[in-house]
Amino acid sequence: MLKQRIITAIILFVLFLAALFGLPAAGWQVLILVVMWQGAVEWARLSGLNGRTATAYWALTLAIMAGILWFDNSVALEQQNMLHLAWYAMAVLLWVLVVPAWLMLGWRPQNRWLMGLVGWIVLLPTGLAMIDLRAFSPWILLFAMTMVMMADISAYFTGKRFGKNKLAPSISPGKTWEGVLGAMIGVTVYVLVVGWASGLYKHYPLFPGIIVAGWWWVALAVIGDLFESAVKRQAGVKDSGALLPGHGGLLDRIDALTSTLPFAGIALILQRLE
Repeated sequence: MLKQRIITAIILFVLFLAALFGLPAAGWQVLILVVMWQGAVEWARLSGLNGRTATAYWALTLAIMAGILWFDNSVALEQQNMLHLAWYAMAVLLWVLVVPAWLMLGWRPQNRWLMGLVGWIVLLPTGLAMIDLRAFSPWILLFAMTMVMMADISAYFTGKRFGKNKLAPSISPGKTWEGVLGAMIGVTVYVLVVGWASGLYKHYPLFPGIIVAGWWWVALAVIGDLFESAVKRQAGVKDSGALLPGHGGLLDRIDALTSTLPFAGIALILQRLE
Protein backbone atom coordinates (compact mmCIF):
# COMPACT_ATOMS: atom_id res chain seq x y z
CA MET A 1 0.00 0.00 0.00
CA LEU A 2 2.78 2.44 0.94
CA LYS A 3 4.69 1.64 -2.28
CA GLN A 4 1.60 2.29 -4.39
CA ARG A 5 0.97 5.50 -2.45
CA ILE A 6 4.52 6.75 -3.09
CA ILE A 7 4.43 5.86 -6.82
CA THR A 8 1.11 7.67 -7.28
CA ALA A 9 2.41 10.71 -5.35
CA ILE A 10 5.55 10.93 -7.50
CA ILE A 11 3.58 10.69 -10.75
CA LEU A 12 1.11 13.33 -9.56
CA PHE A 13 3.89 15.68 -8.48
CA VAL A 14 5.72 15.39 -11.82
CA LEU A 15 2.48 16.03 -13.75
CA PHE A 16 1.69 18.96 -11.45
CA LEU A 17 5.11 20.55 -12.03
CA ALA A 18 4.73 20.13 -15.80
CA ALA A 19 1.34 21.85 -15.69
CA LEU A 20 2.44 24.55 -13.24
CA PHE A 21 5.40 25.70 -15.31
CA GLY A 22 4.36 24.56 -18.79
CA LEU A 23 0.71 25.43 -19.31
CA PRO A 24 -0.39 28.86 -20.58
CA ALA A 25 -2.80 30.81 -18.36
CA ALA A 26 -5.85 29.54 -20.27
CA GLY A 27 -4.64 25.95 -20.03
CA TRP A 28 -4.13 26.31 -16.28
CA GLN A 29 -7.66 27.65 -15.90
CA VAL A 30 -9.03 24.65 -17.80
CA LEU A 31 -7.07 22.35 -15.49
CA ILE A 32 -8.55 24.08 -12.44
CA LEU A 33 -12.03 23.66 -13.93
CA VAL A 34 -11.35 19.92 -14.22
CA VAL A 35 -10.17 19.84 -10.60
CA MET A 36 -13.32 21.68 -9.51
CA TRP A 37 -15.47 19.23 -11.47
CA GLN A 38 -13.86 16.16 -9.89
CA GLY A 39 -13.97 17.75 -6.45
CA ALA A 40 -17.67 18.55 -6.90
CA VAL A 41 -18.41 14.98 -8.05
CA GLU A 42 -16.78 13.61 -4.89
CA TRP A 43 -18.35 16.22 -2.60
CA ALA A 44 -21.80 15.42 -4.02
CA ARG A 45 -21.26 11.81 -3.03
CA LEU A 46 -20.17 12.77 0.48
CA SER A 47 -23.17 15.10 0.79
CA GLY A 48 -25.61 12.34 -0.11
CA LEU A 49 -26.50 13.81 -3.48
CA ASN A 50 -26.98 11.23 -6.22
CA GLY A 51 -28.39 10.77 -9.68
CA ARG A 52 -29.74 13.94 -11.24
CA THR A 53 -29.16 16.01 -8.11
CA ALA A 54 -25.47 15.06 -8.12
CA THR A 55 -25.23 15.98 -11.80
CA ALA A 56 -26.98 19.29 -11.12
CA TYR A 57 -24.54 19.99 -8.29
CA TRP A 58 -21.34 19.46 -10.23
CA ALA A 59 -22.81 21.28 -13.24
CA LEU A 60 -23.64 24.28 -11.03
CA THR A 61 -20.14 24.15 -9.56
CA LEU A 62 -18.60 24.28 -13.02
CA ALA A 63 -20.98 27.07 -14.06
CA ILE A 64 -20.07 29.18 -11.02
CA MET A 65 -16.34 28.69 -11.52
CA ALA A 66 -16.57 29.36 -15.25
CA GLY A 67 -18.68 32.44 -14.52
CA ILE A 68 -16.03 33.77 -12.14
CA LEU A 69 -13.32 33.27 -14.77
CA TRP A 70 -15.48 34.96 -17.43
CA PHE A 71 -16.08 37.88 -15.05
CA ASP A 72 -12.33 38.13 -14.39
CA ASN A 73 -11.65 38.47 -18.09
CA SER A 74 -14.39 41.10 -18.54
CA VAL A 75 -13.67 43.62 -15.79
CA ALA A 76 -10.85 45.68 -14.37
CA LEU A 77 -8.40 44.21 -11.87
CA GLU A 78 -9.99 46.15 -8.98
CA GLN A 79 -13.39 44.50 -9.54
CA GLN A 80 -11.75 41.10 -9.94
CA ASN A 81 -9.93 41.59 -6.65
CA MET A 82 -13.15 42.43 -4.82
CA LEU A 83 -14.94 39.34 -6.13
CA HIS A 84 -12.05 37.06 -5.16
CA LEU A 85 -11.77 38.78 -1.79
CA ALA A 86 -15.42 37.96 -1.07
CA TRP A 87 -14.86 34.26 -1.82
CA TYR A 88 -11.68 34.15 0.26
CA ALA A 89 -13.42 35.90 3.15
CA MET A 90 -16.15 33.24 3.16
CA ALA A 91 -13.49 30.53 3.19
CA VAL A 92 -11.60 32.18 6.06
CA LEU A 93 -14.79 32.44 8.13
CA LEU A 94 -15.54 28.79 7.39
CA TRP A 95 -12.12 27.52 8.44
CA VAL A 96 -11.53 29.84 11.40
CA LEU A 97 -15.01 29.87 12.96
CA VAL A 98 -17.43 27.35 11.48
CA VAL A 99 -15.29 24.23 11.02
CA PRO A 100 -13.64 24.26 14.49
CA ALA A 101 -17.11 24.57 16.07
CA TRP A 102 -18.43 21.90 13.69
CA LEU A 103 -15.70 19.47 14.76
CA MET A 104 -15.95 20.21 18.48
CA LEU A 105 -19.74 19.84 18.52
CA GLY A 106 -19.73 16.80 16.26
CA TRP A 107 -22.35 18.42 14.03
CA ARG A 108 -23.94 16.12 11.43
CA PRO A 109 -26.10 18.27 9.12
CA GLN A 110 -28.74 16.28 7.26
CA ASN A 111 -29.64 18.88 4.64
CA ARG A 112 -27.87 17.75 1.46
CA TRP A 113 -27.95 21.14 -0.24
CA LEU A 114 -26.57 22.81 2.87
CA MET A 115 -23.65 20.41 2.60
CA GLY A 116 -23.45 21.29 -1.08
CA LEU A 117 -23.21 24.98 -0.20
CA VAL A 118 -20.39 24.21 2.22
CA GLY A 119 -18.70 22.32 -0.62
CA TRP A 120 -18.71 25.44 -2.77
CA ILE A 121 -17.03 27.43 0.00
CA VAL A 122 -14.49 24.63 0.37
CA LEU A 123 -13.75 24.10 -3.32
CA LEU A 124 -14.17 27.38 -5.22
CA PRO A 125 -11.83 29.59 -3.14
CA THR A 126 -9.21 26.84 -3.42
CA GLY A 127 -9.47 26.92 -7.20
CA LEU A 128 -9.32 30.72 -7.24
CA ALA A 129 -6.24 30.67 -5.01
CA MET A 130 -4.50 28.25 -7.37
CA ILE A 131 -5.21 30.65 -10.24
CA ASP A 132 -4.30 33.86 -8.38
CA LEU A 133 -1.10 32.52 -6.80
CA ARG A 134 0.07 30.96 -10.04
CA ALA A 135 -0.56 34.21 -11.93
CA PHE A 136 1.50 36.07 -9.32
CA SER A 137 4.30 33.49 -9.29
CA PRO A 138 4.29 29.74 -9.92
CA TRP A 139 7.04 29.47 -7.31
CA ILE A 140 4.82 30.99 -4.62
CA LEU A 141 2.05 28.49 -5.37
CA LEU A 142 4.59 25.66 -5.39
CA PHE A 143 5.97 26.77 -2.02
CA ALA A 144 2.51 27.03 -0.48
CA MET A 145 1.53 23.59 -1.70
CA THR A 146 4.80 21.85 -0.87
CA MET A 147 4.60 23.15 2.70
CA VAL A 148 1.35 21.19 2.99
CA MET A 149 3.00 18.16 1.39
CA MET A 150 5.94 18.38 3.79
CA ALA A 151 3.56 18.63 6.76
CA ASP A 152 1.63 15.59 5.52
CA ILE A 153 4.75 13.46 4.96
CA SER A 154 6.32 14.47 8.29
CA ALA A 155 3.09 13.82 10.20
CA TYR A 156 2.64 10.41 8.56
CA PHE A 157 6.09 9.03 9.37
CA THR A 158 6.37 10.67 12.80
CA GLY A 159 2.94 9.40 13.75
CA LYS A 160 3.80 5.89 12.55
CA ARG A 161 7.02 5.83 14.59
CA PHE A 162 6.15 7.78 17.73
CA GLY A 163 2.37 8.27 17.71
CA LYS A 164 0.70 7.42 21.04
CA ASN A 165 -1.63 10.31 21.94
CA LYS A 166 -4.66 10.48 19.67
CA LEU A 167 -5.50 13.87 18.21
CA ALA A 168 -9.20 13.29 17.47
CA PRO A 169 -10.02 9.60 17.96
CA SER A 170 -13.72 10.00 17.22
CA ILE A 171 -12.99 11.64 13.85
CA SER A 172 -9.70 10.18 12.63
CA PRO A 173 -8.20 7.52 14.92
CA GLY A 174 -4.92 7.39 13.02
CA LYS A 175 -3.89 10.98 13.70
CA THR A 176 -1.78 11.77 16.78
CA TRP A 177 -0.35 14.80 18.54
CA GLU A 178 3.11 13.40 17.87
CA GLY A 179 2.29 13.49 14.16
CA VAL A 180 1.28 17.16 14.45
CA LEU A 181 4.55 17.94 16.23
CA GLY A 182 6.43 16.07 13.50
CA ALA A 183 4.61 18.13 10.87
CA MET A 184 5.62 21.38 12.58
CA ILE A 185 9.25 20.27 12.79
CA GLY A 186 9.21 19.10 9.17
CA VAL A 187 7.74 22.39 7.93
CA THR A 188 10.25 24.38 10.02
CA VAL A 189 13.17 22.46 8.48
CA TYR A 190 11.66 22.87 5.01
CA VAL A 191 11.26 26.64 5.42
CA LEU A 192 14.85 26.90 6.72
CA VAL A 193 16.18 24.96 3.73
CA VAL A 194 14.15 27.00 1.23
CA GLY A 195 15.18 30.22 2.99
CA TRP A 196 18.86 29.30 2.84
CA ALA A 197 18.69 28.15 -0.80
CA SER A 198 16.78 31.26 -1.95
CA GLY A 199 18.55 33.80 0.22
CA LEU A 200 15.28 34.69 1.91
CA TYR A 201 16.91 34.37 5.33
CA LYS A 202 18.69 37.67 4.67
CA HIS A 203 15.39 39.56 4.75
CA TYR A 204 14.56 40.08 8.43
CA PRO A 205 11.96 40.18 9.95
CA LEU A 206 10.32 38.53 6.91
CA PHE A 207 12.05 35.19 7.29
CA PRO A 208 11.15 34.45 10.96
CA GLY A 209 7.61 35.49 10.10
CA ILE A 210 7.47 32.82 7.39
CA ILE A 211 8.48 30.18 9.94
CA VAL A 212 5.63 31.25 12.23
CA ALA A 213 3.30 31.26 9.23
CA GLY A 214 4.48 27.72 8.51
CA TRP A 215 3.29 26.60 11.96
CA TRP A 216 -0.06 28.28 11.32
CA TRP A 217 -0.09 26.48 7.95
CA VAL A 218 0.25 23.15 9.76
CA ALA A 219 -2.68 23.98 12.07
CA LEU A 220 -4.87 24.89 9.10
CA ALA A 221 -3.83 21.74 7.23
CA VAL A 222 -4.77 19.61 10.23
CA ILE A 223 -8.19 21.29 10.43
CA GLY A 224 -8.79 20.66 6.72
CA ASP A 225 -7.74 17.03 7.08
CA LEU A 226 -9.95 16.47 10.13
CA PHE A 227 -12.91 18.18 8.50
CA GLU A 228 -12.82 15.93 5.45
CA SER A 229 -12.45 12.92 7.76
CA ALA A 230 -15.56 14.05 9.67
CA VAL A 231 -17.54 14.49 6.44
CA LYS A 232 -16.45 11.06 5.21
CA ARG A 233 -17.36 9.48 8.55
CA GLN A 234 -20.82 11.03 8.31
CA ALA A 235 -21.17 9.68 4.76
CA GLY A 236 -20.01 6.24 5.90
CA VAL A 237 -17.08 5.98 3.47
CA LYS A 238 -13.34 5.53 3.93
CA ASP A 239 -12.26 7.59 0.91
CA SER A 240 -13.89 10.37 -1.06
CA GLY A 241 -13.37 8.36 -4.26
CA ALA A 242 -11.12 5.88 -6.03
CA LEU A 243 -9.43 8.17 -8.56
CA LEU A 244 -5.90 7.90 -7.18
CA PRO A 245 -4.43 4.46 -6.38
CA GLY A 246 -3.21 4.32 -2.79
CA HIS A 247 -4.72 7.71 -1.95
CA GLY A 248 -8.45 7.51 -2.65
CA GLY A 249 -10.18 10.43 -4.28
CA LEU A 250 -9.09 13.92 -5.27
CA LEU A 251 -10.48 15.38 -2.05
CA ASP A 252 -8.32 12.97 -0.07
CA ARG A 253 -5.30 14.63 -1.67
CA ILE A 254 -6.36 18.27 -1.52
CA ASP A 255 -8.20 18.35 1.83
CA ALA A 256 -5.36 20.26 3.53
CA LEU A 257 -5.02 22.58 0.51
CA THR A 258 -8.67 23.63 0.78
CA SER A 259 -8.03 24.97 4.29
CA THR A 260 -4.70 26.66 3.53
CA LEU A 261 -4.59 28.08 -0.01
CA PRO A 262 -7.50 30.54 0.48
CA PHE A 263 -5.46 32.22 3.23
CA ALA A 264 -2.57 32.69 0.81
CA GLY A 265 -5.07 33.99 -1.73
CA ILE A 266 -6.56 36.56 0.62
CA ALA A 267 -3.07 37.70 1.65
CA LEU A 268 -2.23 38.26 -2.02
CA ILE A 269 -5.42 40.23 -2.67
CA LEU A 270 -4.93 42.39 0.43
CA GLN A 271 -1.37 43.10 -0.69
CA ARG A 272 -2.68 44.19 -4.08
CA LEU A 273 -5.19 46.55 -2.45
CA GLU A 274 -2.60 48.35 -0.32
